Amino acid sequence: MKPSADPATLASKIIVRGLHLDLTEALHNAALSKAERLLRHEERIIRIRIDLDHDKTRSAGTHFIARGSMEISGPDIFASAESDDAYKSLDLLVEKLDRMLRKRAADSKGKRNHPHDVDLGAPLPKTSAAESDAG
Repeated sequence: MKPSADPATLASKIIVRGLHLDLTEALHNAALSKAERLLRHEERIIRIRIDLDHDKTRSAGTHFIARGSMEISGPDIFASAESDDAYKSLDLLVEKLDRMLRKRAADSKGKRNHPHDVDLGAPLPKTSAAESDAG
């Protein structure tokens, strides 16, 4: 594992926002430390955005939704997780993003190590050099 990144790098790569709730320093630091785990095993991540939302209309009790997006080379990765606790929602979100990153890396590795044939749909035309060698 790589050593943890310096705070300036974390601040430039990880954006944490609170929607319909005041983002406390403890919750902000928890989000940074959990998202740092994603940066450790994938250096191609450009930016991670985490939005924590407090939705009072979903159920009788309090309800927290964590949404995350990762800008990475190739298609971006999006996920969300919800729970009755903000920290639990954050944990679930980071686990989901981590699984998605690992699956993407495994798929990429599989395609690289096991390429498959491409069906052209028509036979290849013969060239004049191939015809002269055959004759």
